[in-house]
Amino acid sequence: MHKKKELVKNTIIIFLGKISTQFISFFLLPLYTSFLSTSAYGTVDLITTYVSLFVPVITLQQEMATFRYLIDARKSENKIKNVITTSILNVIKLLILFVIFYFIVLYFLKFNYACFILANITVCIFSNLFLQIARGLGSNIHYSIASFITGVVTIILNIIFIVFLKFKVEGMLLSIIIANTFCVIYLFFALKIYKYISFKSNKTLRKQMLKYSLPLVPNGISWWIVSASDRTIISTFLGVAANGVYAVANKFPTIINSLFSIFTMSWTESASLHINDNDRDIFFSDVANTVLRLFSCLCIGLIACMPYIFPILIDDKFLEAYMYIPIFLVGVLCNCIICVYSAIYIAKKLTKQVASTSIMSALINIIFNLLFIKFLGLYAACFATSIAYLLMMIYRHIDLKKYVNIKYQESIIILTIIMFMISIVFYYLNKPNLNILNLIIVIIYSFVINKKLLLEIKKYLEKQRKIFKKLYKTN
Repeated sequence: MHKKKELVKNTIIIFLGKISTQFISFFLLPLYTSFLSTSAYGTVDLITTYVSLFVPVITLQQEMATFRYLIDARKSENKIKNVITTSILNVIKLLILFVIFYFIVLYFLKFNYACFILANITVCIFSNLFLQIARGLGSNIHYSIASFITGVVTIILNIIFIVFLKFKVEGMLLSIIIANTFCVIYLFFALKIYKYISFKSNKTLRKQMLKYSLPLVPNGISWWIVSASDRTIISTFLGVAANGVYAVANKFPTIINSLFSIFTMSWTESASLHINDNDRDIFFSDVANTVLRLFSCLCIGLIACMPYIFPILIDDKFLEAYMYIPIFLVGVLCNCIICVYSAIYIAKKLTKQVASTSIMSALINIIFNLLFIKFLGLYAACFATSIAYLLMMIYRHIDLKKYVNIKYQESIIILTIIMFMISIVFYYLNKPNLNILNLIIVIIYSFVINKKLLLEIKKYLEKQRKIFKKLYKTN
């Protein structure tokens, strides 16, 4: 019970730091779709996608190794210093090598926004590293504050640059660069990272961390391929404007991914801390069932709300995006379960298994895309991603049984499939009466199936309210 309370507590702390900016960013979709053309929005989406590929490849996923090794080093100041120093020095060396390579490439191959891309990659590398240091040290509050700062600064600057200064693509990229710079500065001083930096890294530790992180590189590339290779194929075969439509359709499922990423932060830590406990199978099964119940309801809830939300938020030139959202949401739910399994692999330091399953899924995604993109258009990209996630989820569930025995409630699986089918049918019929009926059914179902979890969250928040009230009276 203590483990579950710890998981809920950490999730709520991270949630409070990130959720406000996530939703504000979501409600800025009308601004983006009104002030940017489909081509401009598609270009920004493509650049940020490639940045998300380059960052973990350049760093060789040292930020994830830093997080994992800091968990084991929390009780020793000297070990913490060794891990942070080793990771920072490694990342700086790798970044220097990349910058040299980047300018060599730039000499022979000219492309738009080259300086923006390099600056974006650089600040994202350090913001990612410092955020993982915060998590590794157990400083979830600082992690949340840093995430909040990044989100708010990005949003404010987007409004200034796009609406008032008419910077368009440059404005969106510049806002990301500045926001991540603020994140780096805040964490550097808030965590007092300067205290843990020396100019001599531990060679043995460096080898251990690289051994842990290197298998995560192909995994990172594979995840990128599964989730984002679609954009390259779409831009090549259907054009950048089609990628803009795809990006808008993907924005709504990204809400669920963003919410789940908040949970993943605390779940990865809990899995690593309790991987060797005697009752781990019961605890992990409980978490997996809770994730399935909660996030399946969030997915079908979003499907039920789309007929009302989409026309308000999205400009008419992106209306086609409406047709692809439910397909994405099936893939998103599979992705949530995959991430539950990924945390267990990481906890057991089985990064090779993570890489191999991701590569398999990436290949399926690419093959499906290339075979059907000309015949199905954007539907091919949507189905490719969802099918890739589904197959990866099934494979990891079977493979993970060698290490941890996760059991699901069969009734929950059956109900999830039925509810998805009903919601998707009503969604595409798109009749006013059916849309209302769908929303009512989903709300009732969601409250009933998640009643226990909602009560636990209510109890925790009530307890925290009493603590703050008592502290306020004391002061």
